[in-house]
Amino acid sequence: MVKAAALFLLLLGLLSAQIAFASTSIAFIPLDDRPVTRQLPELLGEIAGRTIIAPPREILGRYLQFGNPEAISDWLSGPQTRDADAYVVSTDMLAYGGLVASRVPGVSLGLAISRLRVLEKLRAHRPDAWIAAFGTVMRLAPTGVPAIGAGKGFFAAYPVWSYLQQYANLHDPPSPGEEVTATHLRVLLGQTLRAYLNTRARNRDADLWILRMTAERTIDQVVLGQDDAGPVGLHLQDVATLRAIVENDRLGKRVSIEPGADELGMALIAHALARGIAWTPRVAVRYSMPEGARYNDPLEFAPISNAIDGLIRLCGAVHEEVAPDLTLYVRVPQTDPAHDQALLDQMNADVTAKKSVAFADLTFLSGSFAPQATFAQSLMRLGIAGKIDAYASWNTNANTVGTALAEAIAAGVGRRAGTYNALAHAEFTLNRYIDDYAFHDYVRPGLIDELNLRGVSDHTLLMPPDAMQTDQRNRAALWRRALDVLAAVYPQYEDSGLTITLPWDRTFETEIDVRISPGT
Repeated sequence: MVKAAALFLLLLGLLSAQIAFASTSIAFIPLDDRPVTRQLPELLGEIAGRTIIAPPREILGRYLQFGNPEAISDWLSGPQTRDADAYVVSTDMLAYGGLVASRVPGVSLGLAISRLRVLEKLRAHRPDAWIAAFGTVMRLAPTGVPAIGAGKGFFAAYPVWSYLQQYANLHDPPSPGEEVTATHLRVLLGQTLRAYLNTRARNRDADLWILRMTAERTIDQVVLGQDDAGPVGLHLQDVATLRAIVENDRLGKRVSIEPGADELGMALIAHALARGIAWTPRVAVRYSMPEGARYNDPLEFAPISNAIDGLIRLCGAVHEEVAPDLTLYVRVPQTDPAHDQALLDQMNADVTAKKSVAFADLTFLSGSFAPQATFAQSLMRLGIAGKIDAYASWNTNANTVGTALAEAIAAGVGRRAGTYNALAHAEFTLNRYIDDYAFHDYVRPGLIDELNLRGVSDHTLLMPPDAMQTDQRNRAALWRRALDVLAAVYPQYEDSGLTITLPWDRTFETEIDVRISPGT
C-alpha cells in the first residue's frame, strides 16, 4: 500500500511538472525573418512540446527592408508574452531592426541604447523570468548587394563593398606590407570608410551597454557572436575590448563571445528548453579525423573545438565524454573514405543501441559539395538518416553545429518532459535534409548556372522577373528531390504539404515548410 501511494505521488509529480512545462511559453525575438533564424527556433519548441511565441513576421522586416524595433518593443511588453517565463531576444533586432540593419549607419548609439532599455522595463515587470540575449560583433563587411532595385542607395553597394571588405581584412593597424594597399583603399572609400568605422564603434558600444545590463542582472545570459570573420581584421580590437569587460566584471558563465551568428537564437532556445525541466545535457564529441578538433573554419576566428565547446555551454549543456546523454558526431573536411566508414559504423552502433546521436557535416565550405552529398546518401542507404536526432551540413561550423545540438537537445527535453512530438521532430530533420543536402548540393548550383547563362552574374539581389522565375524553378526542382528524400529518410511518412520559396529574392537560402503525416 505504501509503495502504491509513493508511486501515485511520483506519477502525480511528473504529471504536474509536465503540465507546468507545457503551459508556459518562451518569448522569442529573432535576428531576422530568415528560416534559420526565425522558423527553426520556433520548430524546436514543437519538438519539445513547448510554445515559442514570436512577433508577427511583418514587423521583423525582410532583407533590405528592416524590422520595426518600436513595434517589437511594444510586442515584447504586451499581453502576447504574459504566459512567458523565459525570453530569448536578438539585440540586433531590438536595437537596429535585424542583422542587415546592424551593419549600416543610420541608428545613433543613443537610439540603440534607448531601444535596448526596454529589457530593463521587462525585468522590472518580470523579476523571476529568465532573460537571455544574443547579439553580434559586426562582421568585416556589410551586406553586399548590387546598386539596382532596392539596392540603389544602399550602404556600400557593389563595388564599394569589395573595397570595405579588403580594408577590414587587413591587420589593425596595417602591417608594413599592407600600408600601400590601405592608403589606396582609403582614397577609394573616402567618407564611406568613416561611416563604416563609426558603425563598428556604435555596435561595439551598444554591446558594451548589453554587458552592463548583464552585470546589473537585467539580463541573465548573453552571447555575442562574431559574425563571419577570420583570425585577422578590424574585429579583433572589438572582441578584445568586450572580453576585457567580461573578465573585469567577472561575468563568467553568464556571458560568452563565440564565432557565429545565425545559430545563436536556436542555441539559447535549446538552453531555455533544457532549463525548463532542470536538465543539464551531457554531450560527447566525436570527430571524423584524429586531428579534427584543430580544424579552423576560414569564416571563424577559433578552432572548431573551441566553437563546439562554446556552443555546448550556450545550449545549457556540458561536454562529457564518459556518460553522455547525446553524442555529437562531427565530420571535418578532408576526411578519407576509411575514416568516413568508421564514422558511419560508430553512428550506426549508437543508433542500434538507442542512443541519442547528432550529426554535423562541416565540409560545405571546403569547395566541393560531392563529399557532403555522398555522406548524406550513405546515411540514407544505411537506414539511420531518420533515426539520428539531428542532421546539419550547411554554412559555417558554428551555424551547422549549433543547429544539430539545438535539435538533439530539444528532442531530449521533450522525451524527459513527456511532451516529445515525434512528428515535429521528423519534420525538422526532413527540413534539414531537403535544405542542407537537396537544395545546397544540387538545386542551388543549378539555379546559379541558369542565372549565369541568362547574363545574371550577381545572385545576392534578384530583380522581380529573375526572382520570380528562379523561385518557380527552385520550387519545381526541389519539390521532386524533397519527395525522394522523404522516401529515403522517412518511408513511414507521406507528404501532407510542402511549401518552398526563396524568401529574400536571392539564391543564398530557401524556405521550406514541411508537413508530413503517417503513411496509410
